[in-house]
Amino acid sequence: MVRGMRVRQARREWHGRWGWGLLMAVVIWLGQAGQAQAIDLGATLPLAYLPPGNAVTDGRALLRNSLPIDNADVRKLQASLEGLSEWLRSKRWGPISKDIDRVERGLNKGRDAILAAVPEAKRAAASSYLEDIQVQLLPMREAIEARDREAVWLRRAAMLDDVGHLEELMVTSFPFEVPDRYAHLPQLKGRATVEFKTNKGSLQAVVDGYSAPVTAGNFIDLVQRGFYDGLEFIRAEDNYVLQTGDPAGPDEGYIDPKTKTYRQVPLEIFVKGDPAPVYGSTLEELGRYLENPVLPFSAFGTLGMARPNDEPNGGSSQFFFFLFEPELTPAGLNLLDGRYTVFGYVVENKQLLEKLTQGDRIESARVITGADNLIQPS
Repeated sequence: MVRGMRVRQARREWHGRWGWGLLMAVVIWLGQAGQAQAIDLGATLPLAYLPPGNAVTDGRALLRNSLPIDNADVRKLQASLEGLSEWLRSKRWGPISKDIDRVERGLNKGRDAILAAVPEAKRAAASSYLEDIQVQLLPMREAIEARDREAVWLRRAAMLDDVGHLEELMVTSFPFEVPDRYAHLPQLKGRATVEFKTNKGSLQAVVDGYSAPVTAGNFIDLVQRGFYDGLEFIRAEDNYVLQTGDPAGPDEGYIDPKTKTYRQVPLEIFVKGDPAPVYGSTLEELGRYLENPVLPFSAFGTLGMARPNDEPNGGSSQFFFFLFEPELTPAGLNLLDGRYTVFGYVVENKQLLEKLTQGDRIESARVITGADNLIQPS
């Protein structure tokens, strides 16, 4: 419970046309009852409370959670391994051992059900991932016995990578139809991994077409065209965002060489529990203030699509890496979600983002996996 009243003002301004829109200033009041009210100084935002709980802040975990699958056995494996992070932080070795016991039981009892959820042509690959998880149990137990936190953490990461690959194999078809009005835009029907080489090093991001096929398709198409090669980061706001994709000026985007017109990409938000994304409106405008997107702004290195303040459907080529601001991403009440499209997360070397600033540049961006998931308009 929070005693008294504490006023916290989180003000971040993007000058010019490519701003945060309604999020020019946010004030959060926390009262004695633990309630919170968020007020946008440009427009009142009626948020009634601050839900409890911890937001998922790992991009890989968010990508696993967002896959369109429904298999209880593999999700139990995932949950047991992800749960180790809490015990590792508090150095509680007993619960770590118990969770590894659950993983082993899950592998033994759920193997057939897991493989049955994978298309037959991919079962050999799925079986190899299960075997790899099984093989890692012994060195994991040895690391636990030695109280070696780093070794346990690395084993956990490797096992979760196997789980993620397993879950990706379970996706049998694209889960929804994109509206016909966006058929003229490239679409990513799956996922792709992009490697960014900058003047200060390289990083990798997973772009998720399952949750934002139009935005992700536009982005991967531009990467394939070499559009981002040589572009500078045009904004680095107080360790808050790192933005690029501006070829000529602050109001510029991608000009389609076929039509000679500005390619516009709609705001695209996939809400948990919905059958498909909503397009063209913020969740505020739809009155869905407290609903949660499948891909939230809760991880350092979130990929977000920039757009003009007054035009939800005005995005084009400019995007930003979100550098995580706790004041705007409290657990259960992320003040950025539903206002900008999230289309992926940095998964390798995300610490590089802390070193990059305005004037640094992307030397090259390349699709290293998933290029075949890009569907060009006919």
